[in-house]
Amino acid sequence: MQLRPIVAALGRHKVATLLIVLQVALTLAVVSNAMFIVASRIVHLSRPTSTDEAHLFVIRNGWTMGQNATQLDANIRADLDALRHVAGVRDAFSSQGFPLAGYNVNIITHLKLDPEQKTNAQLVTFFASDEHTIDTLGISLVAGRNFRPDEIAAIGPNDKMDPAGIVVTRSLADKLFPDGSALGKTVYLPDGPAAIIGIVASLQGPLKNSRAMDGFTVLVPMRFVDPAGVIYMVRTESTDMKPAITASLKALQARGGIRIIAPRGGVVTMAQVRERAYADDHSVAMLMSVVCGLLLLATAGGIVGLSSFWVSQRRRQIGIRRSLGATAGDILRYFHAENFLIVSGGVVLGALLAFLANLGLMNVYELPRMPLYLPLVGALLLWLLGQVAVWGPARYAARVPPVVAIRSE
Repeated sequence: MQLRPIVAALGRHKVATLLIVLQVALTLAVVSNAMFIVASRIVHLSRPTSTDEAHLFVIRNGWTMGQNATQLDANIRADLDALRHVAGVRDAFSSQGFPLAGYNVNIITHLKLDPEQKTNAQLVTFFASDEHTIDTLGISLVAGRNFRPDEIAAIGPNDKMDPAGIVVTRSLADKLFPDGSALGKTVYLPDGPAAIIGIVASLQGPLKNSRAMDGFTVLVPMRFVDPAGVIYMVRTESTDMKPAITASLKALQARGGIRIIAPRGGVVTMAQVRERAYADDHSVAMLMSVVCGLLLLATAGGIVGLSSFWVSQRRRQIGIRRSLGATAGDILRYFHAENFLIVSGGVVLGALLAFLANLGLMNVYELPRMPLYLPLVGALLLWLLGQVAVWGPARYAARVPPVVAIRSE
């Protein structure tokens, strides 16, 4: 089929053609970036904490007023001993945070390779930990050793944090020492030096969105003694955690008058923590999916409407072509080819707009660069959508009887 007559026909309907081209272009630009955001959110939602989430729950334990640091430390020790002896509990430890907990002032610190280093200190998130932390979280120690009981110090919010040794994630070890020699090396916390005595495979920090600290987690041997409260992380033997949660709360409440555990939100499973942490991401992904669907429907509707209008305007032209020997298949191919040209024009313009929009989003929302295949997928989707949308009007045009079409109005 020759394309020149089709192009010439489109030239006589410049405004209508331009409107569809612009609609296709804007749809491709928006859908490509929306698909990219949805894919990014899905990947983000699926990111593992590397913990045994199915067997973990968290107790947010607040303290009543009037207790000093010595009393709080004794209470934490007694609570942990009680929790570890609860039926159905495998292990437990205390901390100042937990994976996906969100931000608080006591979760971020920085590491230096040289005590005199003035810039480019590596930001990290950290967990107060003890010799039970690795087993409780269900993470893997891939090099070095775990903490010993005698290395765990009681540290308050305003005390210096200068442990002799720390455990770091493999991604942090590789970032600090790309040659793979992190184990045994000394790094510098704000309050002093610490040796890397162990490396765990991976562990997500408390923050769900932080490119500068993503996966860079440090375990510090300390019991966090804070008058405001403490976090207990408990690992159960069974995925049915309700009996263990009930028994754990009963064991803690047996020593009443010293703590406050909120009836709602005081105890949460890691599954609930994940759901709440990523609720916004899930909503954004759903919203973007709906926007994509509506835009595609609007574009399909525009193509159907314009094609139907052109069929009604060209009844006489179609009738003449049919009288000269054009078959129904020729008419179908004509409208499908015409639609392909219109959508192709929109695709070319839309691909350019898609990448320009992505550059803007990268600056505003710190999104990564959109891969080239996404606009291509969007273009294929629009080509297919265009062909499906034009099929109805084209089929109607192909069925117009020649005599009826060329009859005077």
